[in-house]
Amino acid sequence: MTDFKFSDTSLVLGGKEFSSRLIVGTGKYSSMDVMRRAHEASAAQIITVAIRRVNLPGTGESILDHIDTTRYTILPNTAGCYSADEAVRTSYLAREAGLGEMVKLEVIGDARTLFPDVQGLLEATKTLAREGFVVMPYTNDDPIVAKRLEDAGAACVMPLAAPIGSGLGIRNPYNIKIILETVSVPVIVDAGVGTASDAAIAMELGVDGVLMNTAIAGARDAVAMARAMRLAVEAGRLSYRSGRIPKKLYASASSPLEGVPDWANA
Repeated sequence: MTDFKFSDTSLVLGGKEFSSRLIVGTGKYSSMDVMRRAHEASAAQIITVAIRRVNLPGTGESILDHIDTTRYTILPNTAGCYSADEAVRTSYLAREAGLGEMVKLEVIGDARTLFPDVQGLLEATKTLAREGFVVMPYTNDDPIVAKRLEDAGAACVMPLAAPIGSGLGIRNPYNIKIILETVSVPVIVDAGVGTASDAAIAMELGVDGVLMNTAIAGARDAVAMARAMRLAVEAGRLSYRSGRIPKKLYASASSPLEGVPDWANA
């Protein structure tokens, strides 16, 4: 039997190939040691860091001091930005600090729900893409917005599964499926995953990856949950690639009667 990991394609973002389709965050861990061990257990290759909430290199102790940057690709994000201008400035700051040109773009429109400001998101995406950034925008699950983000230069689109940190899972799988049919860039589910089955469901829809933080960091055993999420993403991807059976309203016998020898019907 062919080993799945050798028959699948890689996730490609900004011209870089990644074998892992799980992206993890750095917030809410009980300790830096737990965070480090959870990252290792997840087998993720991309780790996202909220630039506005950490000290950058050279400005004191930083969360970046606890991440092996030779092993992981750092994905700075603009969490906490409530305007396009804020998000763009934060992205420039990350690039000037040596964190590269990949950026998870967040432009928040509401402090209670943390839903994105679509107009600001589109504006910031256009600006940053024009300036050479690999823009990965966090957005709602609207196929129209997803297409406009692609047209604005986004390297991928990252629709939410549910509100950030809610753990509600995939609330609208049908919109996610429409997004997959609408855009040609990678689709990465971001926000709302609560447990391993949520991650598997997302991958079974055909998305290219899943980004999560709270579901791992907030678990009773973050390291074990990180491993569970790794396995769920891998299983969901394998299931999607394998091709599920069609759904039917009525039963279909697992052992059909056609071809049964006469003696069995005696």
